[in-house]
Order: sequence, then structure tokens, then C-alpha cells
Amino acid sequence: MRQDGASLFLGVAIDTKPLSVLTSQALSVIDSRKSQVVFACANPHSLVVAQSDRTFSGALNNADQVVADGVGVTMMAKVAGVQIGPRITGTDYFLALMGALNRRGAGRIFFLGSSEKVLNLIAQKFSREFPKLELGGTLSPPFRSWTSAENASIISAINAARPDILWVGMTAPKQEKWVYENRNQLAVPVVGSIGAVFDFFAGTYPRAPKWMCRIGMEWAYRLIKEPRRMWRRNILSSPRFVALVLWRHVFGVE
Repeated sequence: MRQDGASLFLGVAIDTKPLSVLTSQALSVIDSRKSQVVFACANPHSLVVAQSDRTFSGALNNADQVVADGVGVTMMAKVAGVQIGPRITGTDYFLALMGALNRRGAGRIFFLGSSEKVLNLIAQKFSREFPKLELGGTLSPPFRSWTSAENASIISAINAARPDILWVGMTAPKQEKWVYENRNQLAVPVVGSIGAVFDFFAGTYPRAPKWMCRIGMEWAYRLIKEPRRMWRRNILSSPRFVALVLWRHVFGVE
């Protein structure tokens, strides 16, 4: 389990480092290509799911960088007296790392996940937003469980492209589990599970207005926009998350 620069919160090691440090670490790994950084996000819903899904919990704790993605995580960590890093969304990390590479003038990127429509829109915006980077490839995998042969073919396509970064957008916990199970076969310096960032960047699903993001109300915007998909995590998971934090970290009951 990752311990350096991280604090355990509901059994998951969450980074205490700021975005600038996380980005610098990723860039160093890209430069050396001698190791690997796996990035993941922890929000209230994912932390609740991780309590009963041991594979998902293992995936989060096997990741090298896990950030507090959600105002609920940072707020309840303060209540519990657990020191974690600042709130960092998947979008924050994606834009920071891509922007840093673009300023340096080199980098190959691969996008795995979502639909062909979304990937095509990503490819179009990619060339405009990051003109100095190279799109190494995109791949929309089947929206079902993959056979061993299909999985091997996906890994082969990624490795053949020799990307510096592999962005994975298949929703949690599927994306984190897939990275966990296959990271040793991926010859990629940085692998990031960023889910909805694919839709945000493509423009198929607008992110909340900046003022809502600043005050931590992005969750409300997403609930209004996608009630059928988001109600479970906001109506069911959020209260359970608060109760678990109080039970484990405040009252000290396992």
C-alpha cells in the first residue's frame, strides 16, 4: 500500500500533495520511462463502494496518486482530523498534465474508453487545445465484459502506440479495476482513470459553471443534468459516506 505522502481515509491512501507536485512527478516518470505512475480519483461514492468491493479498494491503494475529488471528501476529512491534500478533480489533473506537456513541446497521448462519437470529438479538440502534442491513438472498447483475446488486443494496440500517457474513461470502478489488473502489461509511463473528463473535454456533457465548481456545488449540477445516473451516488452514497467517516474516524469504531 502506498504510504509516502498519503493519509488513510476510510481505508484508502489519499495523497496529501498539491497538484503541482503530482504533475511534476508524472513528468519525471515520462522523462525517464523507467517506472510508472497510476492516477485515480477518490470521491464519496467511490470510497463507499470500496468498502464492500475489495478489488476496487485494492485498485485504489495500488495506484500511485489518488486525489480527493469532491468537496465531500475534503470537508469530511477536516471533520475527522485526517490530513489529505486539496481537492483535485480529474479535470484539474488532466488539464495540468496535458498543458505542461504541451508547453514542453512533446508528448504522445492515447485515449481508451467511451464511444466513437466522444473520441472523435476529443481528437478534434485535442489538435486545437494541445497543438504540440501527438494523438497516439483512441480506442472505444466493447460496452461489456471483454474476452481474454479482446483484452490482449487492447493492450497490444496501446503498447504499439508507445504513448506517454494513457487516459482511461470507462467510469468507476470498472476503469480503476482494469488498470489495476493490467498495469504491469502496459508499457506506458502515466495511466490515469478520469471517467467523465472524456465527456467534459469532448463537450458532449458540459461541466458545471466555474462558480459552482469553486464553491463545491458541482455535484448538484451533475445531479440535475443526469438524475438517473447520479441519484444513487448523491442520495444513497453521500449519507452513508458521512456516517462511515463519523463511525470510523470520529468515534473510532471499525
